[in-house]
Amino acid sequence: MRKIIMAMLSGLSAAFWVLPAGADVYKYVDQSGNVYFTDTPLKGNRYQLEWHREANKLVRDTAPQIVSVRPQRQSSRPLSGNQTERRATVHNVVLANARRYRLSPGLIHAVIRAESGYNPAAVSPAGAQGLMQLMPGTAARYKVSDSFDPHENVRGGAAYLRDLLNMFDQDLRLALAGYNAGEGAVLKYGRQIPPYAETQDYVRKVLDFFRAEQPSSLLTAR
Repeated sequence: MRKIIMAMLSGLSAAFWVLPAGADVYKYVDQSGNVYFTDTPLKGNRYQLEWHREANKLVRDTAPQIVSVRPQRQSSRPLSGNQTERRATVHNVVLANARRYRLSPGLIHAVIRAESGYNPAAVSPAGAQGLMQLMPGTAARYKVSDSFDPHENVRGGAAYLRDLLNMFDQDLRLALAGYNAGEGAVLKYGRQIPPYAETQDYVRKVLDFFRAEQPSSLLTAR
């Protein structure tokens, strides 16, 4: 018997626990932005398939994740004075969304630093906007009406990171590659980091910034 669970993005973890054990799980989004989880495919143009995976992987992924990053040989430069001040102004927003989407605050900070250098008014040549450089399509997908509003921007970026981590089995490198190049590019190359110099440099940069966010005791641990 088909079971369908509808949930908003902020409540996904609760939905996974009631899915049939051992069954594949499909995630769909309808035209209104509602999210559906089901153990069998949904039919009709109303539903867009986001991904499908085995239920046992989804249940495992709902537990809070601690991502270990091997120390890099190169150390990132410390934040400039202006960046330190801007970081402080959004730190509480980062903490709130880290809790909401079960992410490390340091990861969100690392992405913001790599994407915009903590400039909420940043706009890329490709049209990405705000602290976490959301493309208009991504902003619309996560119901971000103003990408230059730090609260909305960080919420949308954090939600996207959480979905990418779920999609790629908590593989941080693939999630970051998807954030930079799009999840379609990662899937196109067999769930590997795409062979784009920009994307490969981006993944290394964010991991380096993320490492810099870790307590020194963790950085020296082997």
